[in-house]
Amino acid sequence: MMPHPVLTAARHVFVYGTLRKGGRNDITRYSPTPRHVAHGHLAGTLYDLGSYPGVVLGGPGRVSGEIYAITSNVETQLDRLEEVQPDGSGEYIKREVAVAVGDERFICLVYEIHPDRLEDKPVVTSGDWLVHIAELRRVS
Repeated sequence: MMPHPVLTAARHVFVYGTLRKGGRNDITRYSPTPRHVAHGHLAGTLYDLGSYPGVVLGGPGRVSGEIYAITSNVETQLDRLEEVQPDGSGEYIKREVAVAVGDERFICLVYEIHPDRLEDKPVVTSGDWLVHIAELRRVS
């Protein structure tokens, strides 16, 4: 099934950590306000980097997040937040991947953590940063 034509005209981003609604860097605080499109999943492994997560794309794991339609201005702001560098040496590397929403797929920007940042970092087995944070709070 193909995504709705109105949705494919926009640039999409998949957020899986602090940029999720209600998170410390809630994407809806950016201007112009990104439009929520759907909740989705992608193939990857989620890591706990302390106060924020990082994803490594691919593999058998599944990472939960939200898809937003964004403008190029918001994309520039996100690149700055995620410390994206043109040579790939920044904290995150910007990728484009297919994100599953039911039977549909959306091509989304995803900020993948630079592999050098993962040494000894624990995997978030649930694949969902919000669930992980809630579990940590419950244990504390």
